[in-house]
Amino acid sequence: MIINPQDLNNKDRYKLIIGSIVPRPIAWVSTMDQEGRLNLAPFSYFTAVATDPLTLIFCPGWSSVRGRMKDTLHNIRAVPEFVINIVNEDTKEAMNLTATEFEAGVNEFEWAGVTPAPSQVVQVPRVAEAPIAFECRLQQIVVVKEGPGGGAAVFGEVHAIYVRDDVLDNGRILPEVLQPIGRLAGATYAHIDNLFEMPRVPPPDQPKVPSAAE
Repeated sequence: MIINPQDLNNKDRYKLIIGSIVPRPIAWVSTMDQEGRLNLAPFSYFTAVATDPLTLIFCPGWSSVRGRMKDTLHNIRAVPEFVINIVNEDTKEAMNLTATEFEAGVNEFEWAGVTPAPSQVVQVPRVAEAPIAFECRLQQIVVVKEGPGGGAAVFGEVHAIYVRDDVLDNGRILPEVLQPIGRLAGATYAHIDNLFEMPRVPPPDQPKVPSAAE
């Protein structure tokens, strides 16, 4: 079957893409508006871009409920700093609460019962309960479209990283301690608890390429 995306409506394109690109990590993004009011929201269009400078990207979309781009994007335009908190098994329920769409100015930290902890470099707080948090300053925003089905890519340069002590061992993140979760389609998530290793295969007559764990 070959599908032309132009033959699908926005809803069907969305269903196809979120069911195909799985599991997705979740950026739990804390921001602040010009009045200092906090916002906390999850985004599963999220990944790393580069390590020099250390750069992350997440993609807030158009809110069909509000008829405009998400508050997170508006806040970052006003205060160009944010924190990407990593979601795990312990914080998944709180993260889900912050997916509720409120009017601008509602403090999702309070709604979800999580604690704003002071950041080291940016003025926006991290989530104290999150095992890892990346303090970012805005690098650039690329708007694909403002309107139904649209979205933007937000690039942030990381200036400080919080890692809970037990999650890090000799510079390596321990996935069995981190216990991340992944987003699938709809209301479905994945536990990341069935791990396996698969070393890369070198070209013929060349040395083995070290795995990430080596």
